[in-house]
Amino acid sequence: MDSNDVHRRWTARSGAYSPEYYAYYGPNETSELLKETISRHAEPGAAILELGCSSGRHLAHLFDHGYENVSGVEINAEAFDVMDEEYPELSDAGTFYHDAIESVVREFEDDAFDVVYSVETLQHLHPDAEWVFDELARITETLLITVENEGEHSDAGGTADDEPSVNYVDGEVPLYYRDWNAVFTDVGLTEVESKSLDRDAFRAFAPE
Repeated sequence: MDSNDVHRRWTARSGAYSPEYYAYYGPNETSELLKETISRHAEPGAAILELGCSSGRHLAHLFDHGYENVSGVEINAEAFDVMDEEYPELSDAGTFYHDAIESVVREFEDDAFDVVYSVETLQHLHPDAEWVFDELARITETLLITVENEGEHSDAGGTADDEPSVNYVDGEVPLYYRDWNAVFTDVGLTEVESKSLDRDAFRAFAPE
């Protein structure tokens, strides 16, 4: 499996973990944690980018709390139809990119966004696209947040060069376990906050 295979699986995703699935459950505790963390580091006018925004439940929570300069990247076209129906104000106000992260991140200018974040998205990035991590550091001015399943890597003191182990969601979608502290400190960021969640590690990084 390579990046293209991963893209195809998410492009056609239905059922569990699909845009309809996330819209049905709506904003959750992670949405609130994102909002609280961002509010400590950025003003309401901050430019915010979500990687893998799906139908927009986390962005909708931020938008409803005054963060209106929001953008998202999402590979599944159906997500935008669901967003139009469930979060029409967000859909109208935000800037959205229907594409893979790898296809758009190089187009952004340095420090293009005050805040960049991902929720269980970067964990699906294939090892052949790990150059994206440098690009994310480049486009982040104030804060980069990861909410990802690290498996046994969580707080294990790994290195960015460690080969990620892999699991498969529903036997088909790869989930790569990485130590995100090691990944993003290796590209020049400093971890400023961290918290263990039920299945994920919440980490916030700032440029040095």
